Amino acid sequence: MKIGFIGLGNMGGPMAANLAKAGHDVAGFDLAAPMPEGVTRAGSAAEAASGTDVVITMLPNGAILRAVADQVIPAMKPGAVLCDCSTVDVDSARAVADQARAAGLDALDAPVSGGIGGAQAGTLTFMVGGSDDAFATVKPLFDIMGQKAVHCGASGAGQAAKICNNMILGVTMIATCEAFALADKLGLDRQKMFDVVSTSSGYSWSMNAYCPAPGVGPKSPADNGYKPGFAAELMLKDLRLSQQAAEAADADTPMGALAAALYARFVEHEDGKGQDFSAMLPRFEKRGKTHA
Repeated sequence: MKIGFIGLGNMGGPMAANLAKAGHDVAGFDLAAPMPEGVTRAGSAAEAASGTDVVITMLPNGAILRAVADQVIPAMKPGAVLCDCSTVDVDSARAVADQARAAGLDALDAPVSGGIGGAQAGTLTFMVGGSDDAFATVKPLFDIMGQKAVHCGASGAGQAAKICNNMILGVTMIATCEAFALADKLGLDRQKMFDVVSTSSGYSWSMNAYCPAPGVGPKSPADNGYKPGFAAELMLKDLRLSQQAAEAADADTPMGALAAALYARFVEHEDGKGQDFSAMLPRFEKRGKTHA
């Protein structure tokens, strides 16, 4: 399959490399990132998209997605699929899908879960919105880049699923970090805490698979000085998207709102920027209730 890939940073680069390694003809474009092995450099986003069967984008936000869509949609051949794997607001995802369909194309919003490690290993999960036909076209590519692709519904449904999923993740990571910090102050050994919680009602992905306490549970960014697997500023972005969506949908999400406020404080006013989102644990370790 002939593929254009726009956005070759920490996530997009490994994804494009895995497609090329699988034998697909991949042309890539990025303003700054290097070309992954096996990917042909294009001079522009439009050049990368020209004559392709599928164009995949992995971009920072909805405004950039809309700008890139303006460039690539006129260059794509009729019937091709524009597949956006960025995490953006639902309105941008739906607007780009409408723009693509008006030009005789099809479109998917397909944000991912799994972080940089998942992109490198080809074990991402894709949450996909769009038509059945477009999903069927791109499904073989999802199978190369990831371990699972769930067709969530019409355009925008993939972004809705991602936003809801990451709101849960942000809230549960904060709760997990708070619990470890409280356990410390109560004199409870961290390993004993993990042994209890990981096999009882406190079980969560944040605890069991991505434990924020160094040396406890499976290896995680906590064991590497909290170097990002999923950066705190990206969690903040996703939590803000959840609150933007909640406002638009008139949904009451007080825990999501509080998580967004805490990550904003951590990233913008403390030392959280550039750290993994699980670095909330050392943050809480240093704080007492009277100085919160």
